[in-house]
Amino acid sequence: MSTTPSKPDTLPLARAAIYLTFFICGLVLAAWVSRIPAIKQHLGLSAGELGLVLAGAPIGLVLAMPLTGWLIARWGSRPVLAGAALGNCTTLPLLALAPSGWTLALALFVFGFTNAATDIAMNAQAVEAEKRYTRPIMSSFHALFSLGGLVGAALGGAAVAIGMAPLPFFVWMALGSGLLMLWAIRHLLEVRPLAGGPRFVWPRGVLLGLGLIVFCTGLGEGAVADWSAVFMKQEVGSSEAVAALGFGAFSLAMVVGRLGGDALIYRFGPVALARSGGLLAALGFVATLTTSRPEVALLGFVMVGLGYCTLFPLVFSAAGRIPGVQPGVALASVATLGYLGFLAGPPAIGLIAEAASLRASFAVVAGLALVITLLAGLLHPKK
Repeated sequence: MSTTPSKPDTLPLARAAIYLTFFICGLVLAAWVSRIPAIKQHLGLSAGELGLVLAGAPIGLVLAMPLTGWLIARWGSRPVLAGAALGNCTTLPLLALAPSGWTLALALFVFGFTNAATDIAMNAQAVEAEKRYTRPIMSSFHALFSLGGLVGAALGGAAVAIGMAPLPFFVWMALGSGLLMLWAIRHLLEVRPLAGGPRFVWPRGVLLGLGLIVFCTGLGEGAVADWSAVFMKQEVGSSEAVAALGFGAFSLAMVVGRLGGDALIYRFGPVALARSGGLLAALGFVATLTTSRPEVALLGFVMVGLGYCTLFPLVFSAAGRIPGVQPGVALASVATLGYLGFLAGPPAIGLIAEAASLRASFAVVAGLALVITLLAGLLHPKK
């Protein structure tokens, strides 16, 4: 990418716009997730039918990755991000308007596609902003995504508490998010695409190694998101209320860790932070799967969150600096593996639990966290 130098007074505005975009991406996604039970009830879907319908989003997500990288390489990240983010906001109300399961699956395909395109394009903007600041700032962007997720979940819970149906809730969320995005789009960074170069690359060499790091991370995050409550109740013997705190403790640790992540990267470097992060996540899983005390299990999920929190930002930052590959293309390449890990995690955990036990499943995820420590050397900044 060829960059257009930013004036000193416009770079902070651009950074704020990118922060806002990350926040909105997490907010919109969490708004949908928080109302899935109401949508399921409204359409009269069984658990199996809902599982098939929900597959629409990950299919759209995976297909969006290579196309988004190609579009960014051709047009630049700003116009791609503008179209994807506004499209993601616009699609949200359609999820409540779907009259049947198959139309909901189609709407989720578009929703997943636009959400993934937003994700890649906003990370390309974040990579460019980090280059212009010449110091680590990537982790703070991802902290805003996590914070948006927490706020979106809280707003969804509040909507349920006051009896607001999904459609008006989604409309208000879409309007508010869309208006904020219109402001953000005006201040995003201008990045001119370079002529030539690949428009899509299969993960190989360093890109493959970076992709494996985010695959292991995404698989672990997916395992905690979908199985932490079940594990707490079934294996640790906690109450349902306490079991629900597992993912909350993990998510809060992710936000806090990412807010402080840039300072840690600056102080210790990306390689040391990734190695310690993988080790801390592994120890967190071990603490959780070897205890029968709920408070220890919760502490374990906090350790996992603190271990994983900077890994996606570290990998995206490193991918955006690989010589000879345009940042958007590199990000799409490694992100595809990361999201495949996130999607593969929950069913893989279930299959291993069926064959052995849920504790054995978490032991496998702990082992994959140790793989991250072995690959961390790939994050060393290239001069």
